[in-house]
Amino acid sequence: MKRSDASGFTAVGFRSGGIQPGIILIAEGTPMPDSMRLEGPSNSDGWRLMERVEDGEFERRINRAGWIFYLMAGEIKATVFGFDRGKALRAAIGRIIASVKFQRCNSLQITEVTAKSFLKLPYVKVSARSRHIQEQPLDRPLFDGQ
Repeated sequence: MKRSDASGFTAVGFRSGGIQPGIILIAEGTPMPDSMRLEGPSNSDGWRLMERVEDGEFERRINRAGWIFYLMAGEIKATVFGFDRGKALRAAIGRIIASVKFQRCNSLQITEVTAKSFLKLPYVKVSARSRHIQEQPLDRPLFDGQ
């Protein structure tokens, strides 16, 4: 199930199998520029999964609207063993979301999704970076040219 808004970005449900590197997940209720409001379903944890967009395009559009899309230092990793890869993937994403919430961030970007097995026991490994969307303070330009 997909739904697109006026900005051209699309939110998709987690169950669509769309988890891949480059995907951005945004917490429901995250303030967004008016030109980039997202419509569509969120998962049961209240996070919206956006279709992969051209590298950096989402961030460029956020910045053009006068907002900031912070990239937090460090990578978050979660590994989950299980025969049902779909369940393992959702569990790994859930662990990453918990870590992002702990950091008080409102979005994340998937950097790696791997499905392998160890001693015939399948597992899923997901890596992501915490991101945070917020309006740029008016008294501080993002870049002053110096």
